[in-house]
Amino acid sequence: MNDIAFLFPGQGSQRPGMGSDLLERHPELLERYYRPADELLGFGLSRLCLEGSAEDLVPTEITQPAVFLTSIAVLDVLRGHGVTPSVTAGHSLGEYAALVCAGVLEWTDALRLVRRRGELMAGVNERTPGAMAAVIGLSAHQVEELCAGIRESNGAVVEVANYNDPRQHVVSGEREAVRAAMAAAKAVGADRSVMLKVGAPFHCSLMNELEEEFAAELEQVIFSDPVLPVLANVTSTRIRTGAEAKHLLRRQLAGSVHWSDTLRAIADSGVHTFVEAGPGRVLSGFCRSTLPEAVCHPGGEIRRIDRLLRAVEQEAPLPA
Repeated sequence: MNDIAFLFPGQGSQRPGMGSDLLERHPELLERYYRPADELLGFGLSRLCLEGSAEDLVPTEITQPAVFLTSIAVLDVLRGHGVTPSVTAGHSLGEYAALVCAGVLEWTDALRLVRRRGELMAGVNERTPGAMAAVIGLSAHQVEELCAGIRESNGAVVEVANYNDPRQHVVSGEREAVRAAMAAAKAVGADRSVMLKVGAPFHCSLMNELEEEFAAELEQVIFSDPVLPVLANVTSTRIRTGAEAKHLLRRQLAGSVHWSDTLRAIADSGVHTFVEAGPGRVLSGFCRSTLPEAVCHPGGEIRRIDRLLRAVEQEAPLPA
């Protein structure tokens, strides 16, 4: 079988009941991950993942550990069936799961960091209400220019947070500045702009104030050197050491997610089969848009994992 890249999703991939089908098939995950996660965090994260409503999963400090925990469960199931990656990366929050996959972080340490990251980000939004919006149908250069024009005209913060695929970019910043960017995008021919249901303006300079406090959290955790290639969001290049991983997670708070460049870098290394190891199918869509010739397989539900396992057993190309 071809080499495989595991991609781990970020905020926005959450959904009610995520992971419940995995637990039905693999009840051992409850004691291995879900109950320890509840004890570690001091609240019922497992109940929120498995039974919570869409509204329950909206707060950033809940969403982030919930998506992470589900991704770790998916990773366990895939590995348990002998499906292992030759390279990995994660989108924003997903970078923590990718670092667990690559042996840089223990999953319990990563869960603590993810929870604290969500709390700190939510706090920024309380002090400076912000927003994020996906702009669809414009190039990266066009979106960068319209953000720069808004900043120059009124000094408000609005920046490109995510370079998701060649025609989808997410802007982040102060709420009115994001609305202005959406209007400007429409005026220059964007297909559409969509306000995202997120709890804070991620990956923009409003997050700079968190760096020192979060750096202190990072210093409490052991970062090992990667045992397999893992690519960073802010550079779209390979992380070589645990110390570098720690530094890049700090930068990632306010830095842009260069996702399309990350996918291209993986493809340039010779890997053309991608598995989305977590809830949802968002990253599979970005993969297909960025790399039309690649095989992109969502793997967050048991029925999709079953398809993947059948392909492995047959030593056949992974199904699209």
